[in-house]
Amino acid sequence: MTTKTISTRMEGLLALFDMQTGFLSRALEGIPEQEMYNRLGTKANHMAWLTGALVAQRYMMISETHPEMQQTGADLFKNNKGIDDNAKYPTIAEYLQDWEKVTPLAREALLALDDQKLDSELDMGGMKMTWYDLVMFTIYREASIIGQLALWRRLLNYPALRYD
Repeated sequence: MTTKTISTRMEGLLALFDMQTGFLSRALEGIPEQEMYNRLGTKANHMAWLTGALVAQRYMMISETHPEMQQTGADLFKNNKGIDDNAKYPTIAEYLQDWEKVTPLAREALLALDDQKLDSELDMGGMKMTWYDLVMFTIYREASIIGQLALWRRLLNYPALRYD
C-alpha cells in the first residue's frame, strides 16, 4: 500500500487514517442490531448514529472528487445532522459495505492533497478553516467516534475493542 503523500504534512494523518480503518469492523464485531440503538436510558448518541457519522466523515473526504457517491442513509447525516430518536439507521452490514467502498477513495484523496490545497481556505458558512485544518479535525473526529464505539462495547457488556 502506497504511503507516499504529495505533501509531507499528510504523512502522519495518513498513518492515523490507515490505523483507524480496521477499527470500525472490530468495534461492531458481535454487536446485535438491536443493541446499536441502546442508549442505556441516556441522551448519548447510540452506536447506530455514531457509526453512520463515522462513515459520513469518509464520504465527506471524497465530496469533491466523487460528489455523486453517497452513503446508505445519507439524509440522516446530511450537514452534520444530529441523532434522530425516531429514525431507522442503516444496518451494520450496510455501514461496513459503505466503509469498504469509500475508504480506498478517501485514501486516494488524502494522498493527492498538495500544500497549495492544504493551505487554501474553506468557508463553511460562518466558519473558516484551511483544508489542512479540516482534514486534521476529520481524522481526529474519526478517532473520537471509534473511542466512543469502544466505550459503548464495554458499557453494553461486550468484550473490549481489539487493537490487533
